[in-house]
Formats: sequence, structure tokens, C-alpha cells
Amino acid sequence: MTALAAAAFDDRKAKRNAAILAVAQALYGAAITAVVVTAGLVGAQLAPSPSWATLPVSMMIVGTALTTFPISLMMRRTGRRLGFVLCAIAGAAGALTGMAAIFQRSFGLFLLGCLLLGIYQASASYYRFAAADTASPAFRPKAISWVMTGGIVAALIGTVIVMGTVDLLAPVTFAGTWLVMAALSLIGAVILLAVDIPRTEDRHAATGRPLSVIARQPRYIVSATTGMLAYGIMMLVMTATPVAMLGCGFSVSDSSWVIQWHALAMFVPSFFTGSLIARFGAERISALGMLMLVGAAVSGLLGIHFENFAVGLVLLGLGWNFGYIGGTTMLTTTYEADERNKAQGLNDFLVFATTAVTSLSAGKLLDWFGWNGVNLAVFPMVVLALVMIGWLATHPKSRVAAG
Repeated sequence: MTALAAAAFDDRKAKRNAAILAVAQALYGAAITAVVVTAGLVGAQLAPSPSWATLPVSMMIVGTALTTFPISLMMRRTGRRLGFVLCAIAGAAGALTGMAAIFQRSFGLFLLGCLLLGIYQASASYYRFAAADTASPAFRPKAISWVMTGGIVAALIGTVIVMGTVDLLAPVTFAGTWLVMAALSLIGAVILLAVDIPRTEDRHAATGRPLSVIARQPRYIVSATTGMLAYGIMMLVMTATPVAMLGCGFSVSDSSWVIQWHALAMFVPSFFTGSLIARFGAERISALGMLMLVGAAVSGLLGIHFENFAVGLVLLGLGWNFGYIGGTTMLTTTYEADERNKAQGLNDFLVFATTAVTSLSAGKLLDWFGWNGVNLAVFPMVVLALVMIGWLATHPKSRVAAG
């Protein structure tokens, strides 16, 4: 561990930042939950073909993938706070653009709104890393988990907002929902002004090892792949769910409840995921998460009743939580403080590039092969993740932290 890294530890400040970022995560999560519930349904109404129904969600993730690394570099120069605030404002602009698109029934404009929301999502992906920036190694997993608990509030209010605002600007369905999303994003921008995370390196100074050296570490490769697959699988199934449920005769309210339970399952475990990782190790918790993702796919394959969707999406949320937080925790041990921006930026670019592909694939798989096709696609990805995690766990030399 470098002297620079040791000097940066301040758990009191880390706890304050984690609390602020948890609130910001809640506001961001509520807005994005509304996107997940409504974007596919709006896409089904506006898209020229049913196979493009999930393209709006994919465009949001494309926006995330394209801006993740630039945002990381920007925050290295300007600090976390300014970067977070500007990106939350971009999210508000995206939501307002989406609302205008719904009024005008313009699929292209709707895609642009979703692309701008991707900028907000890209910055929010750094909330968990930001919470860990000033945390000691002992508190770091808990700091990450604290931020993720903000998603619990998001799960509770996100789908309720959808159900309460579907006809807010009637007769234009969903336009009111997107207006409220813009308001949530702006409130988030105000909250983020309170974040206090000093830069740990001079913006003109050297930034540690080359990124190629960091990214070639076996532990970096496995942790990044774990995050990519956990998030990718979750987005594949979650994106397809509202459209699949509507096709099976369920209502928007039914799919909203299922997404709410899914979102709760994604974030409620964050109260104890950090402690489980500290006790059993990130590799084991990540592997357990992958097995839960298999359970989600099996539930989907067993039938198209409401309980199949509900149980499957709950397992999907649990699996994502364990797999993603486990992968994130592993990743934080692969770089020094002055290397964090580029290491995190590459990781999140890879994660969201993967989710862009899987979310777009969701619409195609659903249209071509039905709901079973979506669930069957989960299995090869889980196998790949488990093989890599197993290899890392059985090769102790590859588990050595960067510092």
C-alpha cells in the first residue's frame, strides 16, 4: 500500500459520503426503474417493428458505455462532485426529451432521450466507487454496500411513480412519468453538491501503471468479467420482462409490481452483502450470485404464470447483487489510488458495453424465440463466469492485491 493511499483513508468522511451517495442512488434508481418499466412499452408503441421494442433501453446503455470512460477522465480533472452534478442534469434533459418524443410520437427522438439518460447512468455507476475512495480496506466493502442500499428506496418509489403517473398527462400515456423522472434527476443534482471527495492525485501528475498492465492482471480480468456477466444477464432478462408479461396478457401494473420486487431483491441484500464478502470472500459470494441467476432462468422456463415471473425476477435481483458487488469488491483490490479512475473507467465501459448488447438482444430473442429463448441464453454466460471465478479461487498467486 502506498503512503498516498494510506493518507487518503478517512472512514468518517467515507461514511458521510456513502450516506449522501445512497440518497443520490435512490433518486437515480427511481428514475431508471421508471425507464425500465416504461421504455420497452413505449418502444413497442413507437418502434417500426416489435423486435426493436427494447432498443430504447439499449440506447440508454449505449449512452452509458460511450460516456463511462470519458466521465472517469473528466472526474479525475474536475473531481467527483462536479462530474456527478453535470451528469444528473444531463439525465433530466434526457427525461424531458423522452417526454417530448412521447407527445410527438417520435421513435428517433425517444431514442435520443434514452441516450442522454445513459450519461446519468454512467456517472451513477461511479457512486459505489466514490464511496470507497476515502474508505479504509476494512470499511470499503460496507461503503459500497451502503450506496447500493439506496436502490431499496428506488425500488419502493420507482414503480409506484410509474403506476401513479402513467396517465398524469392524459391522454398521452407515460408522458407524465418521464416528466417526474426529470424532476428526480434535478433533485439528485442538488443532493450531489454535498459530496466531499478530494482528488488523491495531481491532475498533471503521473497516474501509476499503464492501463494495459492493470487490465492484464488475472484478478482484474475475472472481476471485470464477473461484473459484465452479472449485469449483462440481469439486463437481458429484466429488459424483456415487461414486454413478455404484456404479451402474456398481464397489465402494466402487474409488470410494475414484478419489477419492484426485482429491484428490492437487487438492493435489500446490500445491508449484509459487504459483511458476507468480508467473511467468505468476494469470489464465493460472486459464485453464489451466479447460481441464483441460474435459478431465475429456471423459474422462467417452468411457466408463464405471474408467480414464475415474480420468483424469477426476485432471484435475478439477488443474483445480480451478489455477483456485481462481489465483482466490484474484487476490482477495488487491483489498482492503487492514483490508478483508480482509468481502472474503474475501463471496467464500467466493459460492463455497460456488455449490457448494451444483452438488452438489445432481449428484444430480438423475445421476438424470434419467445420468453424461453431469453432464459436459455442465461446458462452459457453463467458457466463462463463460474469457470473464471473457480480458476481465480484455486490460483492463490493471482489473488494478490495491487497494493
